[in-house]
Amino acid sequence: MDLRQAESLLNLKEEVRIVLAGKPAYLLMNIKIRLTVMNFLEFAVWGAYLTSMGIFLAGAGFADKIGWFYATQGFVSLFMPAVIGIIADRWVPAQKLLGICHFLAAAFMAGAAWYGAQEVVNFTCLFTCYTLSVAFYMPTIALSNSVAYTGLRQQNLDTVKCFPPIRVFGTVGFIIAMWTTNFAHFAGSYTQWYFSAVLGVILGFYCFTLPNCPTSAANTRTLVDALGLKAFALFKEKKMATFFIFSMLLGMSLQITNGFAGPFISGFDSLAGYTGSWGARNATALVSLSQISETLCILLIPFFLKRYGIKKVMLMSMLAWVLRFGLLGVGNPSTALGILLLIASMIIYGVAFDFFNISGSLYVDQETDPSIRSSAQGVFMLMTNGFGAAIGSLAAQKVINCLVNVHLDPSKMINGVYPEGLSKLIMNGWSEAWFVFAGFSLVVAVLFAWLFKYKHVPQN
Repeated sequence: MDLRQAESLLNLKEEVRIVLAGKPAYLLMNIKIRLTVMNFLEFAVWGAYLTSMGIFLAGAGFADKIGWFYATQGFVSLFMPAVIGIIADRWVPAQKLLGICHFLAAAFMAGAAWYGAQEVVNFTCLFTCYTLSVAFYMPTIALSNSVAYTGLRQQNLDTVKCFPPIRVFGTVGFIIAMWTTNFAHFAGSYTQWYFSAVLGVILGFYCFTLPNCPTSAANTRTLVDALGLKAFALFKEKKMATFFIFSMLLGMSLQITNGFAGPFISGFDSLAGYTGSWGARNATALVSLSQISETLCILLIPFFLKRYGIKKVMLMSMLAWVLRFGLLGVGNPSTALGILLLIASMIIYGVAFDFFNISGSLYVDQETDPSIRSSAQGVFMLMTNGFGAAIGSLAAQKVINCLVNVHLDPSKMINGVYPEGLSKLIMNGWSEAWFVFAGFSLVVAVLFAWLFKYKHVPQN
């Protein structure tokens, strides 16, 4: 090494020392790791209660109102992400607004938990706090994506290549939060909401350490643009109109098992002949297999889309929903065969969800003009997670009220267990409800195969 090289090396070391001395350690962490932690916590907040909340609500005497708690997520998704997105674009940096939203969502979720802990639960106060919490949480899903994309671009990293592995850890966080709720025995109590609130506060503080996402004073984005209303012109095209309508119909299936699979499985613990079974007492852990399947099925989408095209892939999703609901109708958590049928239902969820939700988003991206591509994605989200989820949750509640809840009468329980005759009525009611949902999915699949016109050219 000559003198010039030695001087250059010493200068480089000095520059590194100055940088290290001037920046906190958390800013020097690899950006991918920092965004992975963010995604992990983002979905852990949701996973702490989303699939187990129905178990607590049923035990609190609100079995006939579970659908409203899941429908409200759809209603707030119609406008809150757009409003919060405009604020992030114009006035408040996305990473700070993300933290603020999590603080507010956590505060209202803690309020819901407090009301849920009372000896006599006030439904109005409980539901109001929960609604305000999800109103601030739902926009954070889009905000967290925006923060991740900005952080990666600031480091000159390819978002298409780098983001998916980061996002997968969001699902991992969701699953681990579900397991914690299950094995810590939070699933049947208000404690799951306190757990979610604590995670939300931790994430809120963490968000303020994330890379800055500059606002744009010149941003002209309006509420009309943010809601994707300009892209509703796509409904003039028969193919796209058909696709969006069926997206809404498929979206109706999304929240059904989130809201009712947990109460269905855990409810066996109160039926004569089924009490004490492992499956009934670990419903949330059993349902978590759905999310594990989801992470694996994502990897299959590129192959299936190239080989079979969007129409066949979405038909696979629709038929998977038929199997998902049908297997729930014949399964139970108390026998080896019954548990295997439930496990099969959970595994098939990956195809049912991913082959519709992710493949549909890719199809919209490919089929729309670049000038309205983002707006078209907004329409897709409105139809699925907005209208579809809200209508589906309320419709499912009506079906379950008519077939299942009509038989629930705590005054007829003996030592906390329904007698054999009443147990059979409740079990048959659940089976009939799942078969109704399966029949709905089958009708949607047949109509989609007939009405949606699409010619695919296979790719190698």
